[in-house]
Amino acid sequence: MKQIIKIYVIFLALLATGCNDDFLDVAPLDQFSDVAVWQDPALITSFVNGIYLGQHHGFQTEMLSSVCDESMDVWDWEAKPVVNSEISPSYLGVLAPNHWTGDYYNISWDGLYQKIRSCNLFFENIEKSGLEGDEIDRLKGDVYFLRASFYTWLMSFHGGVPLIDEAYTPTDDFLIPRNTLAETVNFIVADCDAAAALLPLSGDKAKATKGAALTLKSKVLLYAASDLFASASWAGSYENPELISYTSGSQADRWQAAKDAAKDVIDLGVYSLYGGTSPASTQVAIDNYINIFINYGNEEDIFLSFYDHAKNTNWDSPNVGLFNGPNGWETWGGNTPIGQLVDAYEMADGSKFSWSNPSQSAAPYENRDPRFYANILYDGAYWKPRPSSTAGADPTGRIQTGSYIQADGSSKPGLDTRQGPVQDWNGTYTGYYTRKFIDPAVDHGPTTMQKYPWRQMRYAEVILNYAEACLELGEEGEAKTYINMIRNRAGMPDVPAGETGDVLMERYRNERRIELSYEQHRYFDIRRWMIAEDVLTPAEGVTIIYPFGSSTPTYSVKEDIQPRKWENKSYFLPILSNELNRNNQLIQNPGYN
Repeated sequence: MKQIIKIYVIFLALLATGCNDDFLDVAPLDQFSDVAVWQDPALITSFVNGIYLGQHHGFQTEMLSSVCDESMDVWDWEAKPVVNSEISPSYLGVLAPNHWTGDYYNISWDGLYQKIRSCNLFFENIEKSGLEGDEIDRLKGDVYFLRASFYTWLMSFHGGVPLIDEAYTPTDDFLIPRNTLAETVNFIVADCDAAAALLPLSGDKAKATKGAALTLKSKVLLYAASDLFASASWAGSYENPELISYTSGSQADRWQAAKDAAKDVIDLGVYSLYGGTSPASTQVAIDNYINIFINYGNEEDIFLSFYDHAKNTNWDSPNVGLFNGPNGWETWGGNTPIGQLVDAYEMADGSKFSWSNPSQSAAPYENRDPRFYANILYDGAYWKPRPSSTAGADPTGRIQTGSYIQADGSSKPGLDTRQGPVQDWNGTYTGYYTRKFIDPAVDHGPTTMQKYPWRQMRYAEVILNYAEACLELGEEGEAKTYINMIRNRAGMPDVPAGETGDVLMERYRNERRIELSYEQHRYFDIRRWMIAEDVLTPAEGVTIIYPFGSSTPTYSVKEDIQPRKWENKSYFLPILSNELNRNNQLIQNPGYN
């Protein structure tokens, strides 16, 4: 009763202000109504910028490189279940939507559909608003691109997924089935085409451009043409092959579409390889490749993601130097290259490296592909001056992942080993650390972060996409021309003129592996090529021993550092049980029932 009286008194007071007063028309100062948002281009831009913030980046504590055959995470958190094919509809390891070591929520089923809803909300309201003009067209292009990007993640992880192009409300029917893989690919391509038609040719690379939309289309069509999607025979008696593969049409036609899409980006004439294709020396080639990633944008970049480090100060915010630098520099050594990746770097003359070659195994880090020195920190490599805690023990700033035999026969571990004196829990198991992405000029620490962007797309990917499609179509001469562009920029020789067929394809795949390492491609490449069973083997590394009184170490391969096991179900992620429980129209991927 007291509350009713109080309300009544307030009502009388309002009446006393006069019927013509605007007292009741004052808008809240800290929020906007839906009507206000969709009538104001500035507020619409803010809404779209909010969707951009949902883009996934690769600078996680546990990177996608550590759930394929590139690296392993030294903390043994939740990457191991993924490389052991131990994930299930109730457990995705590091790829779980609620994982606490990064923003994998952004590429989870839940997270992606949440952002897709924002895209659909934009389209519904922008059409009702009646707003027109170049600025609105640009925003439409942004959102077509973003929706295509989100669906690309879903397709890459799950195959065909429910295609939703409206913003559901609580009263709508959420029980809808998965679309076929073909329908999913076609939907993404249509969004890419719509985006490309509306977006500018150039501009701020933190926003989508015509080139970004066409590059995304190139990627999607490359995946769609690949062997994984050509047949579901690997899935045995799975009753819904249309969800994970094409069931009609020509794979050759799909490769032609992939080739054409990549060529569309090339023909824009907007992008070029950083540093050109004729480096003056090996050192110039090394420096060129290093510098691709430690600047705020260059001619090779197509689409970038920046970070607001002033607002994002959590321990796991993007801090690639702290996460991956050697532990002897008081950094965390997180995603260390495994021996299989290191051994994949060719010799400088283009021949394969082999531990069975006596001269190569005696000096394994000499005369290698220049990208080896740009990407890998190995024993004896110069890094940068040590911090005060270890500067006295190593005034030269060189990596120490070996052990040193003492006069009494004991062994003294190097500063950057797991047995060393600095943060031994962060030390490498493999004998290597990653160099890629890290600026040695930055004093990496919990509060000191380099601010360079994550390269979502760069031109080298497009060139490789084009070369792969050409190879699959039998156009080997054309493919070599474009593979050689990548190799020559790195200071490597041309592909041998007589190399053809499976040997040439192997060369291409290794080239892609090296050029795009740690850039979130390899996880999907080994699946779409259906080689995961062959390459996802127990992680290897190197044992390095310095005999007493000698500066020349001996090397031996260290095997079975981290067990890895492949099961065919791991070609795709499962749909989580809670999603299946919410929507009984969903069909699970093969191997997870």
